[in-house]
Amino acid sequence: MSASYKPIAPANKVTSKRVIWATFVIALGGLLFGYDSGVISGALPSMTKDFDLDAIHSGMVVSSLVVGAAIGALSAGRISDRFGRRPVLIAASAIFVLGAIIAAFAPNVPIMIVARVILGLGVGTASNIVPVFISELAPAHIRGRLVALNQLMIVTGIMLAYIANYALHGVSHDWRWMFGISIAPALLFGIGIITLSESPRWLALDGQVDKARQVLQSVRESQNVEDELSEIKASIGGEQGNVGFRALGERRLRRVLIAGIGLQILGQLTGVNAVVFYAPTIFKGAGLGDSSAILATVGMGAINIVATFIGMALVDKIGRTRLLASGSFLMTIFLAGLAIDLAIGGQGTTSAIIGLICVFGYIAAVASTLNVVVFIIASELYPLSVRGTAMSLTIGVNWTMSFIVSLTFLSLFETFGGPGTFGVYALTSAVLGIFALKVIPETKGKTLEEIERDYAS
Repeated sequence: MSASYKPIAPANKVTSKRVIWATFVIALGGLLFGYDSGVISGALPSMTKDFDLDAIHSGMVVSSLVVGAAIGALSAGRISDRFGRRPVLIAASAIFVLGAIIAAFAPNVPIMIVARVILGLGVGTASNIVPVFISELAPAHIRGRLVALNQLMIVTGIMLAYIANYALHGVSHDWRWMFGISIAPALLFGIGIITLSESPRWLALDGQVDKARQVLQSVRESQNVEDELSEIKASIGGEQGNVGFRALGERRLRRVLIAGIGLQILGQLTGVNAVVFYAPTIFKGAGLGDSSAILATVGMGAINIVATFIGMALVDKIGRTRLLASGSFLMTIFLAGLAIDLAIGGQGTTSAIIGLICVFGYIAAVASTLNVVVFIIASELYPLSVRGTAMSLTIGVNWTMSFIVSLTFLSLFETFGGPGTFGVYALTSAVLGIFALKVIPETKGKTLEEIERDYAS
C-alpha cells in the first residue's frame, strides 16, 4: 500500500440524486435477472404441449439458464477489469434482448435451449457486474442499501414473471409472449446504461484520473472529492488491473477470498434455492392441497419482497456480519422446526399450518439477511485491481453451488426424507452463522479503500 494514503474526511451524509438514479438504472440488470429466472415456471407447461417435451428435455430447458449464468459470471468480471463495468453491462443488455427474441420465436427444443443459455449469459453477467458497479459508485454510509437494491430488483423481477405468467396464461402460444415481453425492459436497461458514466474507481485504475474526478463530482453533493480520489489512487499504488485469475493466488487475498467464496458455498448449502424451486412439493408434503400449495407459493414471493425491504433498512445500521449471523440462526430454527414437523406432524391441519409458518419464516429470514448481504459483501471485500476477476470466481461458485443444490434436492429428499434433508440444511445454516461472526470482516461504513487497506494488505 502506498505511503501516501490519507483517510478521507467523514462522509457527507447528503446523498446525490444522481447516484440514486444511477443505482436504479444499473439495478435494472437485477430485474432482468429475476424475470428470466422466474418466467420459466409459467412458460414450461404450455411449451411442453407445443414441443411434446419429456422429463429430460424439460430439465434441459430449465437448467440451461444456470449453465449460461455460470459461464457469464465466470467471464464477465475479468472482461470488466479490462474494458470497464459500463461496456460489459451494455453488452449484457444486448444479450438479454437477443436471448428473449430467440426464445420467443424458437421453432424447436434445441433452439430454445440455446436461447436459455444466452439468457443465462446475461443473468450471470448481471449477477457479477451490477453489485460491483453500484458498490464503486455509492458513498460508504449507504452503500449497503444501494447494493441491496439489486436484490430487491431480483425478487421484484421474479414476482413480475409470476404476474406475467398469470396474465398471459391461455393466450395462444402464451409462452412466447412470456419470453418476448422482456425485450422492452432489456432495451431500457441498455439505453439507461449508455447514459451513465463509467465507474470512477475503474477509471482511476485505468489511469483516467481526470475523468474519475469528474464522475465523482457528479455523484457526490460535495464538490471537493480530492480526498476520496487520493484514497482511490493510493489503493491502486503501482498495480494494474489486467492481472487475471493467477493474481487471486496471492497471499494477501487469502482471507477475503475465503470469506467471499465461503459465503457463497454455505449460503447455497442452506437450501434456499431448493426451497424456492420445490416450494409446492414441500407444501404438499406438509399437508396442503394442490391449490393451497400454489397460493402459498405466491405468498412466499410477496414475503420475499417485503423482507428484502427490511434487510435494506437494517444492513447499514447493524452491519453485514451481525445481520447475516442473526438471519442464519433464525434460518436454523425454522428449518429445524420444519424437519421436526415433517417427522412427527403427519398430514393434519395443525402440521400443515406449522409447516407453512416454518417455510414462510425461513424465506423471510433468508430474504432479509442472507440474500441482502451475499452480493454486498462480495462486492466490497476485494481490492480494486482484481475486483471484477475475484467477483467472477465468487459468483461463478455461487451459480455452480446453486446448480448442485437444485440437482441433488430431490435425491436427498428421496434418500433421507424431509426431516433428514431439512435437518442437514439447518445444520449448515448454523455453520453459516458461526462463519459470519468468525471469518467475514465487517465492512459497514467503511470506504472500499479502507476495506482494502484493512483486510487485503
